[in-house]
Amino acid sequence: MKILGLDTATSTAGIAIVDGDRVLAEARHDARGRGADLLVKIDEVCRAAGVSALGGIDAIAIGAGPGSFTGLRIGMATAKGIAFAAHRPLWAVSSLAALADDAREELANDPGLAPAGGVICAVLDARRGEVFAGCFRDGRALAPERVMAPAELAPWLAEVAEHAGAAATARPAPSVWFAGDALDVHRDALAALSAHGPWLAARTPSGRAVARLALAGAHVDITLGGAPTYIRPSEAEVKYPDGVPGALRRR
Repeated sequence: MKILGLDTATSTAGIAIVDGDRVLAEARHDARGRGADLLVKIDEVCRAAGVSALGGIDAIAIGAGPGSFTGLRIGMATAKGIAFAAHRPLWAVSSLAALADDAREELANDPGLAPAGGVICAVLDARRGEVFAGCFRDGRALAPERVMAPAELAPWLAEVAEHAGAAATARPAPSVWFAGDALDVHRDALAALSAHGPWLAARTPSGRAVARLALAGAHVDITLGGAPTYIRPSEAEVKYPDGVPGALRRR
């Protein structure tokens, strides 16, 4: 089953064509440019995989966030457009879960580094001095994804990890690994996390991880009603809770 996986939650988009366990083609794309450039890159990846975006794929998978508001909207609109045109289903997964899956794959390539039952904490820069965070163990979310100040991450993680250890009978306290671009932006504020575990190389969600998770998921088609996962209100909603001045008022 050929899946087009796409994630635009960060400034670096991930795109891939996956056929079962095989990655036919993939690429990273600077998502800070025009939305039309994303379509060009998707077409390049499809050509490299030897498939057509409109006839050679069986489903589209999108990383629904959390992440950049603009990036998420562009990615969701692009994925829906392809799904509509190709008459294929559109499946959504968490961008943080996809990043954690990339980290899991990284750990799997070094078996001596990853004891079973470890926790992966995926952390993306959320701007405004905040981060998006999610903790995963064996592919399962240990707590609802959150947005918080970087300084709040260590105590939150300690609480989540403690609960995860207590819930796992006869298991020691879980090892913890971190992944995500938040480290590059908030290095000093996140320094306290070194007491919990190392930061892996995975920085932004890949298209292959999005496709893998979607293929293993419930296959719920969100083409008609799907929307990005923002977690927090937009800057405009915070500044103008009653609507942008000069625009139509909310009823």
